[in-house]
Amino acid sequence: MSFALTRGATVSSKRILTVVLLSIAYLVCSYLLVGFKTDQLVLIGIFFTLYFSSGVTRKFVLGFSIFIVYWIIFDYMKAFPNYKYSDVHISGLYNLEKNIFGINETGNVITPNEYWRIHGITFLDILTGLFYLCWIPVPLGFAAYLFFTRRRQFLYFSLTFVLVNLLGFVVYYTYPAAPPWYIQYHGLQFVQTTPGNTAGLSKFDAYFNINLFKSIYAKGSNVFAAMPSLHSSYPLIVVYYGIKNRLGWANLFFITVTAGIWFSAVYTSHHYVLDVLAGIATAAVGIALFRLIVAKSKTISGWLDRYEAIIQ
Repeated sequence: MSFALTRGATVSSKRILTVVLLSIAYLVCSYLLVGFKTDQLVLIGIFFTLYFSSGVTRKFVLGFSIFIVYWIIFDYMKAFPNYKYSDVHISGLYNLEKNIFGINETGNVITPNEYWRIHGITFLDILTGLFYLCWIPVPLGFAAYLFFTRRRQFLYFSLTFVLVNLLGFVVYYTYPAAPPWYIQYHGLQFVQTTPGNTAGLSKFDAYFNINLFKSIYAKGSNVFAAMPSLHSSYPLIVVYYGIKNRLGWANLFFITVTAGIWFSAVYTSHHYVLDVLAGIATAAVGIALFRLIVAKSKTISGWLDRYEAIIQ
């Protein structure tokens, strides 16, 4: 049996039941692991709307389910804090940053984060806030462009994005690390209950009299996940696939955003230069590893062929 829910959106009863059961399972797992949040209902609402609206939107949301799975995994990390599995690195990373990238300020060696905290200006407060707002919209917007123009490249980009994140998560659990702002506000002692902090991005909120970044960082999954900086990884993946797909002048925009996010991560005290370099390395390893897997694994290639057929 099938149902024509809207024009051009005929869906079998089996698929409807599958979507409903998966949604219920997601809500139950979320409640048990991280507690109920209205965000979960919003996610289900968006998925239902796109899945049942039309054939095109159904293929779109099925394609983007790769990102949905990533978001769910990221959210569930709250249930398994990395500081419970490994010691948090605070002073060691801070001192290494000073040893390699330290800046002499009136006779004292300080980190680049501390330098910009002292010498920041309003123009950079605003500019870095704008760059930092790009770290999710730009990759998702780029993914949407690829979905409508180059489906196979969309799959490659999406799966590379998820793979880079998984590599980053492995490091988070093997090397928990405090961000620069942690030492600025809490010193060198480990405080398990430390909440997320907007750090230098609070100046952006203050200038426009809003709570944009405050609301974002209030929902963070883990304070002690500064190394590597996945904020620095995401735009680099976009640059790689932008160049690979010969997008011309658009790549200048992507490169500018990438460099801007790297600088912003340090300027706002959310990451050390070392974190940014680790994020760049993670992206490079993820891209190379995905290329190797696709080239060597016929199973993966076959799975990609089937998935591409579903969203065509």
